[in-house]
Amino acid sequence: MTEKAVGDFGLIGLAVMGQNLIMNIADHKFTIVAFNRTVAKVDRFLDNEAKEFPNIVGAHSMEEFVLKLKKPRRIMMLVMAGKPVDDFINALLPFVEKGDIIIDGGNSHFPDTTRRTKDLAEKGIRFVGTGVSGGEEGARYGPSLMPGGNEEAWPYIKEIFQSIAAKSDGEPCCDWVGDEGAGHYVKMVHNGIEYGDMQLICEAYDIMKRGLGLSAKEMADVFAEWNKGVLDSFLIEITRDVLRFDDDDSTPLVEKILDSAGQKGTGKWTAINALDLGMPVTLIGEAVFARCLSSLKQERGRASKVLAGPTPNFTGDKKTLLANLDQALYASKLISYAQGFMLIQNAAKEYHWKLNKPSIALMWRGGCIIRSVFLKDITSAYRKNPDLENLLFDDFFNKAIHNAQSGWRDIVSKSALWGVPTPAFSTALSWYDGYRTKDLPANLLQAQRDYFGAHTFKIKPEYASEKYPEGKDNHVNWTGRGGDVSASTYQA
Repeated sequence: MTEKAVGDFGLIGLAVMGQNLIMNIADHKFTIVAFNRTVAKVDRFLDNEAKEFPNIVGAHSMEEFVLKLKKPRRIMMLVMAGKPVDDFINALLPFVEKGDIIIDGGNSHFPDTTRRTKDLAEKGIRFVGTGVSGGEEGARYGPSLMPGGNEEAWPYIKEIFQSIAAKSDGEPCCDWVGDEGAGHYVKMVHNGIEYGDMQLICEAYDIMKRGLGLSAKEMADVFAEWNKGVLDSFLIEITRDVLRFDDDDSTPLVEKILDSAGQKGTGKWTAINALDLGMPVTLIGEAVFARCLSSLKQERGRASKVLAGPTPNFTGDKKTLLANLDQALYASKLISYAQGFMLIQNAAKEYHWKLNKPSIALMWRGGCIIRSVFLKDITSAYRKNPDLENLLFDDFFNKAIHNAQSGWRDIVSKSALWGVPTPAFSTALSWYDGYRTKDLPANLLQAQRDYFGAHTFKIKPEYASEKYPEGKDNHVNWTGRGGDVSASTYQA
């Protein structure tokens, strides 16, 4: 088969995201070749959505698709994560050549991307796993793109990726993230932070609804006001719109939606990875568990009839409470992002990745679901100090967390007294208090472990002695009946 190589870029997968990304690329004057496993979908796309674009070309077989691409071929897949990605790679391998580039733009788990990068490098194929965020509209008009993998590919895809990406203050929300699975890892953490942001907003909504008795329209006005300040973000904006949306009977549709939340797994992956790395990413974890609790709808219905608790009864100034809620939401978001970047930093050490932290924050400033004004300050913090140990050590965020603290504490305490669950607000504050505490009660925990299992303990430097040397694993016979033999020490 002889085909003229006309395509600058090829894309496999013509679901809505794929179609929109193709039209975005075509808008930027690149010639793009489209392919789908169900080839009839290619013709439907060319005859309908793509008919105004002479630079969108269709292909009806994998071989034709590859032959229509200029070398080195740049091929992107937007297919379901897991086995379908491997299946498409295997289908491409007979036709691609050394130096060609295969890009996975789905929500793949980062260890799979690491494996594929290594396996394909041995065959001379440059593999890239890229996070894509922004939904259907982002794909069409400018997504956030988070590419990682084989860095040799970056010079060949940089122009296209940065052309089609969202822009923030003129800068593209796309840069090279790092090695192997780093791009999909950063997208995973992005999705985890998204879980946290959404849960915090839901808790603020619940406090306003049950604590203050506000209507959907009144709450929409509050979110609209918040969107003019430090909380200005895509998620606050859409929450305002959702609360203003009425059903056909002129009542808020949101109040008719079943309170059982779904999830696709990326938030769970973030929480599991945090546990694997020993990182206290508590807010994302609580956001995942809150969705799990919401799914117990029938059981919660039965529990509501037999488990008693307080009923909110607010007396006081609503304006003050709403100002405190604004601060609680801002402070808790700060903690969520601080935890997220802690996780990313530790992943870089664990997996030996070179990560571009200022660029990660920049990539999230526009085009993606968690885009917000707030991320401009995070970009600035990491540009000022790329080795920043924690976001809360930056002057701007340090001042912000202290300014928000009294309102934050008021909201968490009131919610507990009202019986309104605030797992994300509460864990953010608990983490903050734990993080700022020089001496935590883990000394007692270590003594307990040594008592029942001879798991040993280390002594505080100021109390080190010949009996208890500093930095050594010490064991005590707490009862006089045990022995002096300690258990093996290891990190589980």
